[in-house]
Amino acid sequence: MASIPCFTYQPFTSKSKSLTSPLSSPNLASGFLGIRKRVGWLRLTSVIGPSNGSRATCWFKFGKNGVDAEGAGIYGSQSRNDFDRDDVEQYFNYMGMLAVEGTYVKMEHLLSQNIHPVDILLLLAATEGDKPKIEELLRAGAKYDVKDADGRTALDRASDEIKDFIVNFSVQKA
Repeated sequence: MASIPCFTYQPFTSKSKSLTSPLSSPNLASGFLGIRKRVGWLRLTSVIGPSNGSRATCWFKFGKNGVDAEGAGIYGSQSRNDFDRDDVEQYFNYMGMLAVEGTYVKMEHLLSQNIHPVDILLLLAATEGDKPKIEELLRAGAKYDVKDADGRTALDRASDEIKDFIVNFSVQKA
C-alpha cells in the first residue's frame, strides 16, 4: 500500500491592535489560504478557501472516473519477489508488534528460517487478522501452507473468520 504525503504551509501575518486590554485581540490573516481569523473573547471565526476566487482541481483520479488503485500500481500490483526483508520489518513496526514484543527477536527468527518474506508477511497478517494485507499478499503469490519454526501455517495462526477468508480467496483466485 502506498500513500502520497501532503504538507501544508500556512503563512500568517498579524495585524495587531493595542494589546493593553485583555479583551482586545489580534486579527490573524492569511492571504495564502484565504483564512480570516479573529481571535478574541468568545469570538473565533474562520473561513477557509482560496482568497482570489480560484478553484482547486485534483490531478489524481481513482475509482470509476480514473485509474483504480491496483491499476495505478498502488495496491495489489506487486508480485511475490517484490517483497523483501524491509517489508517484513516495516509491517512488524506498523502493526505495533515491536511495541508488544519489545525486540525484533521474533521477526529475526522468522527471517532466519529461509522463508520468503511474502510468506512471513502472510503469517504475521493472519495472526493479526489484517484482511486487506492478507488479500494483497495472496494476490502477490504468498503461500498460506508455509510453516514457521513451530510447524504452524498462516491458517493455524488465524481466527476462524480469517481462515475462511484465506481459503475462499485462494479458491476464487484458482
